[in-house]
Amino acid sequence: MVKLTGSRTDIAADAVRDTLHSHALDIIAAGVIIAILYWARLVFITTMCAVIIALMLEPFVGLLTKIRLPRAVAAGIVCSLAVAVLWVSAVSAWNQMAGIVNDAPALKDNMTKAVESISSRIQLIEDAAANVLLPSRKEKDLPPLPVLPAPGKKSSRKAAPVAVTPAGPQPIPEVRIHDDTNPIEEYVLTRLERMSRALLISTFVPLLVFFMLSWRDHIYKSFLRFFEGPSRVTVSQSLQGIAGVARAFVVGNFIIGMLLAGASSAMFAVIHLPYPVLAGVLSGALSLVPYAGMFLAILPPLLAGFATGVPTSILILTVVTAVILHLIAMNVLYPTIVGARVHLNPLVVTFSLMFWGFLWDAAGLVLAIPITAGIKAVCDHVTALRKYGRFLGD
Repeated sequence: MVKLTGSRTDIAADAVRDTLHSHALDIIAAGVIIAILYWARLVFITTMCAVIIALMLEPFVGLLTKIRLPRAVAAGIVCSLAVAVLWVSAVSAWNQMAGIVNDAPALKDNMTKAVESISSRIQLIEDAAANVLLPSRKEKDLPPLPVLPAPGKKSSRKAAPVAVTPAGPQPIPEVRIHDDTNPIEEYVLTRLERMSRALLISTFVPLLVFFMLSWRDHIYKSFLRFFEGPSRVTVSQSLQGIAGVARAFVVGNFIIGMLLAGASSAMFAVIHLPYPVLAGVLSGALSLVPYAGMFLAILPPLLAGFATGVPTSILILTVVTAVILHLIAMNVLYPTIVGARVHLNPLVVTFSLMFWGFLWDAAGLVLAIPITAGIKAVCDHVTALRKYGRFLGD
């Protein structure tokens, strides 16, 4: 009996040891993956953007292939039209920006006047509240005057060192080390270097989109050949789930952004805000940024108003309009169009935004939800991972 008990104890200890070893390897692997995602973030961000754009354009390519056009030709036509639309939009935005630049010299003065006006009103409110709430001070409540030293007493303050020269004692000048480095200049140069690298690698996005659209069937079939039997069916279903969730998220956000841009431009034109189209499009696009969307949506119309010196009443109407449209979009349109297909609980959404925002900065905030939704789609179709899919879901 003793040997049997001892053998069972050894087996249990070996099982615990194997479990800890397996968990340790999983933690190390996760750390390596996170390090690779951070180190090569530009490559991953570019690839993810290309995948999302390809998913958006895939239905149009499918329509052209139904009329017997070769897939490569259909992909070329759709990509060319997309580039043309972006070019026209960029030219229109540039013309609008040129008008704002002409009004830019008045931007500083108008903002200064607005800040001074707000500060003076806040000061008046504070003074009125102080007169009502605080009693009047009497002379005995005033702080005592500082006591000056007597004429014959020495001051406790140490005198500066002096140097004795033939001309008399002279103070020794302080030696200061001059630092030629400018932190602002270094920060700007670092940011410019990062932007140049990002712009350089972003030029690969059109090529990636074209090849993803034209070689979609070949890539899909070749990837499935890595798996056999039931695993191939599981992988196929997972890929379809990822594509469906990502397309629903991207197309839903695109529809909401277009609706917000149109409604914002129309409302800004009604209240006679200068440059309503540019301010409305930027406000609608920035309104989709998670958590900070409401505050970012206010900035474009406010800058347009300050640059042209519109009255304060129009500025207030602008802020109220942007806030109301954002609340309607996030509480009515977003759950109906996007939320019904993504199925992520708020805790997971918040954590994913924090995690991917830390890894990939602003791009991580934009890509966090589609990446997490894609991971959930994989977990939903793999039997061993379904418990994680239920944890991520709503």
